[in-house]
Amino acid sequence: MTNPQPIAFIVEDDKNLAHAFGQALSEAYYDVEVIRDGHQALKRLREESPRTVILDLHIPFLNGEELLNFIRLDQRLAETKVIITTADERRGDELRDKADLVLIKPIGFRQLRDLAYRFHPDYVDPEE
Repeated sequence: MTNPQPIAFIVEDDKNLAHAFGQALSEAYYDVEVIRDGHQALKRLREESPRTVILDLHIPFLNGEELLNFIRLDQRLAETKVIITTADERRGDELRDKADLVLIKPIGFRQLRDLAYRFHPDYVDPEE
C-alpha cells in the first residue's frame, strides 16, 4: 500500500448514505471526506484533487451533473474517477458517458467498496 492513502469525496446529502458510503471507501483504503452540498463540493474540488468522487445527482445548491461537468472540464481533475449514485435510473443512463461508473440506489456496501477499490492506485487486476 502506498502512502498516503488517496482521497475520496462522498458528495451526498443523506447522512445515513454518506456514512455508509464513507465506511465502504474507508475499507477500500481511501481517506474519506463527506460533503453534503454542491457549493461546498465545488469549493473543495477547487482546493483538492481527489482520486475518487462518489456523487449524488440530487444535492442542495448545485446539482451533481453540474459538479460532474466541472470535474470533466478541469485538467487538475483529469485522473479523478467519478461514481454517480442516484435513484433516478433515467438520469443515470444519460450520464454514463461522462461518469466512470453509475450505480442505481439502493447500493450495497460490499458492492461500492469493491468497485471503488478498483479505482485505487494500488489496485492490481487479478485477471492480468
